[in-house]
Amino acid sequence: MNPFQLDVDELEKKARSIRRKIIRLNADSPAGGHTGADLSQVEIVTSLYFRLLNCAPDRVSDDDRDIYIQSKGHAAGGYYCCLAEAGYFPEEWLSSYQHNDSHLPGHPVRQKTPGVELNTGALGHGLPVAVGLALAAKRDGRSRKVYVLTGDGELAEGSNWEAALVASHYQLDNLIVINDKNRLQLAGSTESIMKTDPLDQKWQAFGFSVTQCDGNDVASIVRTLEALKAEGQPNVVIANTTKGAGVSFIAGRPEWHHRVPKGEEIDLALKELADV
Repeated sequence: MNPFQLDVDELEKKARSIRRKIIRLNADSPAGGHTGADLSQVEIVTSLYFRLLNCAPDRVSDDDRDIYIQSKGHAAGGYYCCLAEAGYFPEEWLSSYQHNDSHLPGHPVRQKTPGVELNTGALGHGLPVAVGLALAAKRDGRSRKVYVLTGDGELAEGSNWEAALVASHYQLDNLIVINDKNRLQLAGSTESIMKTDPLDQKWQAFGFSVTQCDGNDVASIVRTLEALKAEGQPNVVIANTTKGAGVSFIAGRPEWHHRVPKGEEIDLALKELADV
């Protein structure tokens, strides 16, 4: 059971708090960050950690806990802010993001950060490992679900589609893939760099049950994930998001893939994200 089980209004407040942390975290990082990717996923990770996942800071070794894998590892900053908000480690650690000897490196590392399940960053690795974990849970008779968050550009990696074949073959209905579809990668649009649409038809062809939601709306995410009932099929939720969501001058701008707010931008972003 999730220890928080927040309602939609409370989840929205959490998401706003996490966004403020992301702005401060990236602004203070000596090695930059991935502000756009961090912000696009906020409602997804908030809904998971504060309502949906059967896991908690005091159950990180529980064999029956749900597993979450941050496959889009470059968005580690947003992931860390969510884990800190949920109590997996002290919030004071956020100020050490990407500093020497930090518990919070530029990509998730299981051996360094409490709550992290898998070292990620080399795109295309998260889903194959998630498939293995879901298959093991099935064979061991465990009730856990395995969630994995992928990015847009990551789906150009062939390892994902090999893993999808395996997931379908073994009917891994305990696997939930969430695609953070913000339609941007690196310095441009996914459409121009490496087209993936029609994405829903691709997943269906690989044997997945496919649903879509507004990935920047916690009500839509919760409603969609709680309604998943596919039996004998792995699930994929295409979460339609905006890269940089929540901050007007960052949203939808490809240059914020690997840019962080500086100077007046910090104050402007925090002003937009103030509680209302």
